[in-house]
Amino acid sequence: MRRYWPYFIVLVISFACGKNTKSVLPVNEMKIVMWDMMNADNWYNSITLKDSMALKDKRNVALYQQVFKTHQITQEQFYNSYHHYELHPDEMKILFDSLESYATKQRLIFEGKPIKVKAIAK
Repeated sequence: MRRYWPYFIVLVISFACGKNTKSVLPVNEMKIVMWDMMNADNWYNSITLKDSMALKDKRNVALYQQVFKTHQITQEQFYNSYHHYELHPDEMKILFDSLESYATKQRLIFEGKPIKVKAIAK
């Protein structure tokens, strides 16, 4: 019986690791979710400056739930993904660079300015 313990431990670890990697949102999806979360935060912060009751109502939680519902993800998926990116700084840098680029494009669209697309040399 004792000789099977190492196999059992390896099996448990492989299932545990496999579950976490499947629930990680890819960069292109995560950047859009994070963009919407940041916009929800900005809106909530602007409301709380005018209405202090919003702090008591914790309206930001409802906003986050709305973002999760819009993107058809769970709160757990988002936080698992964010934790994964925190543990992998190289992937986090890619995510933040992508988010910055996305934010710039969204700002240009909002301002009505044309978006310059880099030509790919062949």
